Amino acid sequence: MKLHEYQAKDLLKQTGIPVPNGKPVTSVDEAVAAAKTLNGPPWVVKAQIHAGGRGKGGGVKVVQSLDELAKTAKTILERPLVTKQTGPSGEKVNWLLIEEGAAIDRELYLAMVIDRATGKPVMIFSQAGGMDIEEVAAKSPALVLKQLIDPERGWMAYHGRNLAYQLNPLPNSQTITELTRMMERAFQTFLKFDCSLLEMNPLVITKQGHVLAIDAKVTIDDNALFRHKELLALDDLAAKDPLDAKAQKYNLNYIRLDGNIGAMVNGAGLAMATMDIIKLAGASPANFLDVGGGADEEMIAKGFEIILEDKNVKAILINIFGGILRCDVLAKGVLAAAQKNAIQVPLIIRLEGTNVEEGRRILENSPLKFQVAKDMTEAAELVTKQVASK
Repeated sequence: MKLHEYQAKDLLKQTGIPVPNGKPVTSVDEAVAAAKTLNGPPWVVKAQIHAGGRGKGGGVKVVQSLDELAKTAKTILERPLVTKQTGPSGEKVNWLLIEEGAAIDRELYLAMVIDRATGKPVMIFSQAGGMDIEEVAAKSPALVLKQLIDPERGWMAYHGRNLAYQLNPLPNSQTITELTRMMERAFQTFLKFDCSLLEMNPLVITKQGHVLAIDAKVTIDDNALFRHKELLALDDLAAKDPLDAKAQKYNLNYIRLDGNIGAMVNGAGLAMATMDIIKLAGASPANFLDVGGGADEEMIAKGFEIILEDKNVKAILINIFGGILRCDVLAKGVLAAAQKNAIQVPLIIRLEGTNVEEGRRILENSPLKFQVAKDMTEAAELVTKQVASK
């Protein structure tokens, strides 16, 4: 679950990480009123969307007057914000963060993730803050420092020193102390809230020598949300694709893509293989939809409805290997969805596994029009031909 910047900073403050004073708002009038309660000018107007590159897209502006703040807030709220992560259509901005400005001396980068190679938390630190860390890693890998942390021993004082003392030039001792304390608290926050990502870019050293998290990005591991039910209220459904939000409501693993072939599959590995084979056949998937091994008839029906709601879908491929999810259950779910939605696109079905004969019989005895594929290759070829003929 992704958090907006203002939500992420609220979590950071709970573990003692200093952030600029700021207020989230949803309108121009609220933005002006918020600025009047903060120290300034300058103030910073920040678009709150779940995408990086906001600054380059015009979503982060430093303003010097209330009139300029009002005009900036109006501009950002009125049109979609386009960044390299949003795609050309951009994302609508529903929230702004109005913050006090800071006298910045140096910009740093600090993040916590799980290192997949070792299965341990790793802190990433760089003195090239305010930049895309991927770009820094590609062009100047020596500037990206990593510190693995043993989860059994936890944070040790030398972890922070290993990173902080690599800065050049080296800050004064008080700043080093603040920086290493910030690193320890970042690790504590990462563990406390079961984050899959905690990033501060930039983390700045002010001209007064203090350390401040100017920006913050936090992603909570969905699998751990049962331990943090209080965080569920932070999930901004308005910032999500409507079909993604609907799928989440029904516990379906769905991600909308930019192709035109809807796919329903059980199992993440089979779903990935299905998307690959669709691409190899010369077409493009419109979604990733894994209904899972334990899906029931209702979940199948809801998944099918979601696929049909995507206006870009020109054909549908159902690729099921019956194990825990029996083929007859899948067939009943598809029919239930078909009864609610008039299917106007070609349907290709490939079924194998538990109760496959019963599943095929259910489909064959229905009024549903579809083609049956004997294997994955034929399924991809059939659905690709249907799209190509349109």
